Amino acid sequence: MLHIEIETIWRFHKDDSPQTAVVMLGILNDIRQTGKLASAAKHAQLSYRHVWNLLEQWSEFFGVPLVESHRGKGTALTPFGEKLVWAGQRMQARLGPQLENLSQELATEIKPFLRYGPSVIRVHASHGFAVAKLRELLDQTPGIGIDLRYVSNQNSLLSLAQGACDLSGVHLPRGELRQQSIEACKEWLDPLEYRVISFVTREMGLMVKRGNPLAITSLKDLAERRARFVNRDHDSGTRLLFDQLLALHKIDEAGINGSQQIEFTHAAVAAYVASDMADVSFGVEAAARQFGLDFIRLLTEDYFFVCRRSFLETEPMQRLLEVMKGSTFHEAIARLPGYAAVNTGSVSTVRQFLDSVYPKPVTSRKRKT
Repeated sequence: MLHIEIETIWRFHKDDSPQTAVVMLGILNDIRQTGKLASAAKHAQLSYRHVWNLLEQWSEFFGVPLVESHRGKGTALTPFGEKLVWAGQRMQARLGPQLENLSQELATEIKPFLRYGPSVIRVHASHGFAVAKLRELLDQTPGIGIDLRYVSNQNSLLSLAQGACDLSGVHLPRGELRQQSIEACKEWLDPLEYRVISFVTREMGLMVKRGNPLAITSLKDLAERRARFVNRDHDSGTRLLFDQLLALHKIDEAGINGSQQIEFTHAAVAAYVASDMADVSFGVEAAARQFGLDFIRLLTEDYFFVCRRSFLETEPMQRLLEVMKGSTFHEAIARLPGYAAVNTGSVSTVRQFLDSVYPKPVTSRKRKT
């Protein structure tokens, strides 16, 4: 399977000078995490002296130091160095999924010109940590490939109906909003044609700064405390869920400071809060923990895959189910905060799935007298 990685380069230049600086943010991030220049050099596969020279060159270009050394305490980033690292993390969180989509499109275009290649499963799904982990494991499985595109719930089901993908990822909340959410997808769920595959559950809630300085405990606090909020894009399933929660609790979005400020992934909004550009956002617990944020749980979501009945019996799909049911995947999910592998890989009919969403009322027969 051909893999293409598209990476960004941070090249700085000044209007009055031909000089440029290409800053390797990975080196700065390693210094931030370990406090050791030697560790950053080893990870970058460069000599200690070369990394030190790079840091001096960057500091000379900007006119301010990026790191500072303390005897007996190692090396730390300066406030300017910290700002560069946070900018890089926001960029990666924001553009990462889009770059993955672009690289996958390019790989798909190239594939017809290659003589050999594994069977490829086309997956259209909402962005999430568990989906990314599944892709990672499938990439390591010989003889099977995955063409993963990140799209919203509705668009993934539309892609399945149009034959543009083999697996459609859908996430639905538990509780009061379950019925409302399933109604939005119901028209695409053909009971005869499709099957539903259980995947994972994930915790959804509010991401706030460590220590929760504004003492936010509910959605109502967003407006009452004038917290700076960063929202998800309008096409995302998470944005739809957030809007449904606001309506459920009778909260006017216009009263939330920053509700029109949007980012495109769970990690992007978490990075926005972590870099102090916002006080709070809404998303998965795993993203909050990744950026050292506190998390206030609001609800649990079930993540499913939908596919055509005929596709279930194909060899690639059977191998994918084996990976989903395997211990390696379950152990990986157990390490993701807020995620759980629940009935992962189990298949049900659409009718069975809907019955679990709309439980049939219990009727009692009148006893004859």
